[in-house]
Amino acid sequence: MIAGLVMVFGYALIVWAVFFKFKWLKFSIPWGVVSAFVGLHLLIIFMIGLRFMTPYATEAKVIQHTIQLTPRLPQPTLLMAVLVEPNVPVKKGQPLFQFDRRMFEYQVRQLEAQLAKAKQNVLVMKADIEVAAQKVSKNKAHLEFARYQQTLSSNLARQGAGPEEDAQKWAAQVAADNAAIKEAQAEEQRAILNYSSEINGVNTTVAAVQAELDQARFYLENTLMVAPEDGYIMNLQARPGMVAGDVRIGAIASFVCDADRYLLANFFQENLKYVKPGQEVEAAIDLYPGQIFTGKVLAIWQGSGAGQMLPSGTLPNFQAVPTDRPQGQFAVAIKLDDPDQSKFPIGTQGRATIYANPQSLFVILRKISIRAYTWFNWIYPFSG
Repeated sequence: MIAGLVMVFGYALIVWAVFFKFKWLKFSIPWGVVSAFVGLHLLIIFMIGLRFMTPYATEAKVIQHTIQLTPRLPQPTLLMAVLVEPNVPVKKGQPLFQFDRRMFEYQVRQLEAQLAKAKQNVLVMKADIEVAAQKVSKNKAHLEFARYQQTLSSNLARQGAGPEEDAQKWAAQVAADNAAIKEAQAEEQRAILNYSSEINGVNTTVAAVQAELDQARFYLENTLMVAPEDGYIMNLQARPGMVAGDVRIGAIASFVCDADRYLLANFFQENLKYVKPGQEVEAAIDLYPGQIFTGKVLAIWQGSGAGQMLPSGTLPNFQAVPTDRPQGQFAVAIKLDDPDQSKFPIGTQGRATIYANPQSLFVILRKISIRAYTWFNWIYPFSG
């Protein structure tokens, strides 16, 4: 900046000496135009210095994270009570909305009964194994008796001491008892499989009912919606009597979070050449005319939607951008130093400047510029 001032001062001295002190040349309109043209080009030095040493954003706004409050319920549910006031700070875990619990309580009770029955059925399955085993033993005893009777009746029939029909009858009984044993053994195997069907050491029937019960309890807990973190709700339109759930699409309110708010400022891309995270920032917030707030650069968002191309069957069609249209900009996230961040509500607007080189004398000009803006906010806009 000093070199620029020396050049401007030297040029003004030369013009004064040539046209007014020594009058080597006669000052005229053409010479005046030429002198002014050269002088204006010398002033470009200051414009370049201001743009790159102290980038200036004419659009900056406070950004706060928001959470869309959507009921996590499996069916349309009646809103019973609104437990929060709009624009009133709430703490994490504080109740916000109470939905009708009754239908979910009924489901929990029903599944608790089914779970008790399933656990009891496991004991029944164990007893069924014993019953099937005893049935197998019983049928085997019948088979032994039938085989004895078959042998006895066959011997008597060969000796002519008994009818042939008795031998055939006991032969049929032996076959029937063999079939009965196989059937009893299959029933025993089925009882064993039912009893031994487990996942992580728990019978599968019990595990299935337990999972349904856990899900029902989850939905029952979600009938009370609580604050996900510290913050507040704006534009609260939910009222008792409305129905929410899977039929009603979307959130019932927007929760504005207190934590991690920042100032987002837009800069021309070329002006960010020397900007780095951690550099000093001054911001003029429109909400506070006449005040300057300091801060630090958090991050540079090196990207914009202009460079995004969505999957499509259409080939890119590039067109020249007219020179009178605004240039592409990048956003810079800024953390303000003020300990009371609640002073900067969501959407608060203003302007910001980054001091990429705090030792530069251009900083003085930029400080004057941004302070002039914030003081001018006392009277602008002229709304009367």
